[in-house]
Amino acid sequence: MGPLPDFADGYIESSSTLENGEVARIETFVWIVTTFIIILATAPLRALATPEASACGYLASQIDKAQPGPLFLPSYPTVESGPLHGAAYLYDNAVAVIALVGCGERDKASRMGAAILWAVDNDRTWHDGRLRNAYAAGVVANGSAKLPGWWDNNRNEWLEDRYQVGSDVGNMAWAMLALLSIDDVNTGSPFHDGAARLGAWVAQWADTRGTGGFTGGTFGHEPTPEVRTWKSTEHNTDLAAAFGLLAIRTGDSRWRDKATVAEYFVNTMWDPGCVCFAAGTAEDGVTHNPILALDAQIWPLTALHGAAGKFASAMTTAEQRMSVGGGFSYGEDRDGVWTEGTSQMALLMKLLGKTKRAESLIAVIESQRSPDGGFYATTVRALPTGFVLDTDPTKPRNYFRLSHLGAASWAALAERGFNPFTMTKGLP
Repeated sequence: MGPLPDFADGYIESSSTLENGEVARIETFVWIVTTFIIILATAPLRALATPEASACGYLASQIDKAQPGPLFLPSYPTVESGPLHGAAYLYDNAVAVIALVGCGERDKASRMGAAILWAVDNDRTWHDGRLRNAYAAGVVANGSAKLPGWWDNNRNEWLEDRYQVGSDVGNMAWAMLALLSIDDVNTGSPFHDGAARLGAWVAQWADTRGTGGFTGGTFGHEPTPEVRTWKSTEHNTDLAAAFGLLAIRTGDSRWRDKATVAEYFVNTMWDPGCVCFAAGTAEDGVTHNPILALDAQIWPLTALHGAAGKFASAMTTAEQRMSVGGGFSYGEDRDGVWTEGTSQMALLMKLLGKTKRAESLIAVIESQRSPDGGFYATTVRALPTGFVLDTDPTKPRNYFRLSHLGAASWAALAERGFNPFTMTKGLP
């Protein structure tokens, strides 16, 4: 799944070590919650301004507003303070790159792709081919790649979010797909070379436990971030597509082998009893995570060869257990529409030739235009995912009603019927 506003992670850790850390954590958590209560309380439930003519138009306008040069776009452009202010999540930016390609805006997409390439070479610590989960939004400049963060008055220091500074393999896969989407005879080899560097870093997380696949990556600050030993169905779907496309673009069979490893894992996550894909595994790499997540049902069908036929009943499960308000929620709680996921289902319907159903979903998506011309992440103030926060398992991980780059990017993909896993208007 894409990045979520993990507000408990907002207080997580600064680049320095404090005494009385627990007190500071509580103080900062209270500040963050208060900040976002204010934001959400003042956010209108309906768009107040005339939106751009299309989702593609909105994305293109965000590039046009920026200064020249390689560029990261903010994931939550209307947030004015706190851990989400100025944060450009890698996943959101990668999907935006591919969406812009699908919109016929390859030059604009290339500006964002150039920022991803630049970040690989200009990390403040790492020089091993990895990317961070988020960067500071804006045109990239000289020096190390800037990471997002915020000033905490109570602690009197700059703080950084542990998720944002980590490296999820799923986000790396999307960055690979983004670079490959703008790699063609006109742009030369730097983009697929960059994707290969990312793939080489991800390759170390191949797992031998259970049915193989790739583990989650890393979480937290250098020099010794935590290693994630769980495995995600969604992440491995991303990797199967990214490694497979990399094999085609480079002619190197080792990437095909890695794609096969990831795809095999995804296939083994199918649960005939549930008629659904498990979300992945627990930390032991074997025990299935029973959470029902919408993207884990849709993405395999969109990304893997033959999966739309073999696992077609996953769509029925989604309709029966996750549909709400004419669209889809993230999980089974069905507390509100998840705009991004509804767009993912609309795209799949288009790719399957189910035009009428796709159009009905796109109408729901369009109803979630935000005043800035973008798209709200959800119809409700807080939409639970079924997952919990890394830092506090007693608290849910939610999507919030904020204008979201990821939602706009998937809306554009659905609008154009462009498959981000194949870079075509068809299924694999």
